[in-house]
Amino acid sequence: MPLNSKPKLLLRRTRKRFNPKVFIDRTIETTAIVSLLLTGFSGVGAMGCWGLEIIDINANPNIIISGWEQQKNICLGAMLVSFSAFLGSSLVGASFSIQRDKF
Repeated sequence: MPLNSKPKLLLRRTRKRFNPKVFIDRTIETTAIVSLLLTGFSGVGAMGCWGLEIIDINANPNIIISGWEQQKNICLGAMLVSFSAFLGSSLVGASFSIQRDKF
């Protein structure tokens, strides 16, 4: 037996197959989490713009529409869209879950 020989272990990697059910479940879960985070951050942005809009209006009462009001409306729109995405992804995930359980 040569000095450099070591017992060789044969390691076989099992190849993971693409499972569409797992992919769909993870996609729905990721969409729900990201949309909730986006909803929270947009809400904080809308609150901040609302406060800056009040400060801007108190500083100059002659302004009819300030830039902060537009920013606030954009943040509120992003909140609405992302919360709708959360509700939609939750509904799709629940329907897949019910379908799998065969109620």
